[in-house]
Amino acid sequence: MNPEKQRLDEAREQKIPWRKWGPYLSERQWGTVREDYSEDGNAWVYFTHDQARSRAYKWGEDGLAGLSDDQQLLCWSLALWNGADSILKERLFGLNNAEGNHGEDVKEYYFYLDSTPTHSYMKYLYKYPQQPFPYDQLVQTNKQRTRDEMEYELLDTGAFDENRYFDVFVEVAKAAPEDLLIRIRAVNHGPDPAELHILPQLLFRDTSWMEQDAPVPELSAADAAKGYRAIRAVHATLGEYVLYCEGDPELLFTDNATNRRRLFNEPNPTPYVKDAFHEVVVGARPEAVNPALKGTKSAAYYRLVISAGETQEVRLRLCSAPAKNIQPFGKAYSTVFAARLAEADAFYAAITPAPLNADRRMVMRQALSGMLWSKQYYYYDLDTWLDEHGANPVSGGKLKSRNSDWYHMTNHHIISMPDKWEYPWYAAWDLAFHTMALHLVDPDFANQQLDLMMSDLYLHPNGQIPAYEWNFSDVNPPVHAWATFFNYTRNESLGPEQVAFLKNIFNKLLLNFNWWVNRKDPGGRNVFNGGFLGLDNIGVFDRS
Repeated sequence: MNPEKQRLDEAREQKIPWRKWGPYLSERQWGTVREDYSEDGNAWVYFTHDQARSRAYKWGEDGLAGLSDDQQLLCWSLALWNGADSILKERLFGLNNAEGNHGEDVKEYYFYLDSTPTHSYMKYLYKYPQQPFPYDQLVQTNKQRTRDEMEYELLDTGAFDENRYFDVFVEVAKAAPEDLLIRIRAVNHGPDPAELHILPQLLFRDTSWMEQDAPVPELSAADAAKGYRAIRAVHATLGEYVLYCEGDPELLFTDNATNRRRLFNEPNPTPYVKDAFHEVVVGARPEAVNPALKGTKSAAYYRLVISAGETQEVRLRLCSAPAKNIQPFGKAYSTVFAARLAEADAFYAAITPAPLNADRRMVMRQALSGMLWSKQYYYYDLDTWLDEHGANPVSGGKLKSRNSDWYHMTNHHIISMPDKWEYPWYAAWDLAFHTMALHLVDPDFANQQLDLMMSDLYLHPNGQIPAYEWNFSDVNPPVHAWATFFNYTRNESLGPEQVAFLKNIFNKLLLNFNWWVNRKDPGGRNVFNGGFLGLDNIGVFDRS
């Protein structure tokens, strides 16, 4: 038995939390329905990319190569600056839905290169130009183009001319379920030396609005031996973690709190706000961070100059309540990386059809890895959200709002997303198809995803399956029964639990079938019309 397969069995049979930490941050939290508190429901305009660096999110976090625990309480992500950009690069940029002939479109180059199902090994690549990132140019040029013209891409701007860019690789290897080794490698492909500022960030998602009297989590500088710095993270529910940072980076601390002065011209409740690292790095304002070295958002600040063709490396380690005599970057560090990569190779070799050549094997592996990277912690409490919008029918809300019929829903799970930038919210029928690929690498997760959509926290009491956050009441094709049976027939070897899974989900599918019969079969002929399809959003019978 290969070690990754053994980890999957341990997670199922012994409840060892190999999946507790993973790539669960969104690539985009701004412009989503959950963060929309506008009067007209225009989520894209209400919360923009420009505001994202200064405005604390409420329902989730985003970030480059982002990692978190499965409740997204503590989050790790990467920030970069090339010495020329107008803002610190903390998240991916793209057009909102009205900014081009192909709106809702990410304008960056990033790649999910590798991942095992327990995320014991992961690899990510971001391509970062050395010239100023052309934010305005991308928006203005795309706005002027018609539907008959090609969209204007980052490559078209000349940002990568003469190969003046960095390949920034992020690799993660787990020494234990809650011991993550993180290696950042930056490669200068340009013809000249170039500066690159690297800021690995650790932050707590802001949950203070949920329980106002709950203990406030804290990040602080920790005692460290020569050769590394350390950030201590303490959370009442999650426990204690330490982020070790090799070398002697400057440690920065602020609060994950909205800069109300910048956005709304209102006083800030704290002098140290979310965009403080941008102010320090880009604005040259060292006073923007907390000199007491504590807060709810932190970073280790590395300043590098990388020669042409050179690769430089930053090494980190995030682990829970480590022993005091730990040597975070000893010989075992490289050994763990080598072992986890070899185990990933063995895992994929075992599930890949023998006739495939090397190139097709890599296509299959990277495709499945991309699906594993596209998991996301998704939090949306409709009862609370509708109350906040004055639209909850249970509490007498009078205003109209999307999703007002779904007040029973509380979504707070790791879910397979269609795309963590363009579609950072689940789509129920897409997810059914996802499970048919995911069963190849993680049949337990595939089953859990189907079971989740049929749970009482998701399925409407009338039997309708929720569609997606823009309109949960939209109608998706009834493909979940097919996906369930597909996964069952391929996972029978997992034992009696599979029969229990089939029986449980069959009862829920009957409810959904009854909803279709009563709502979408006006002719009484078991020919269901209507339904929102992914083919240009046009159904066979009508628009929706």
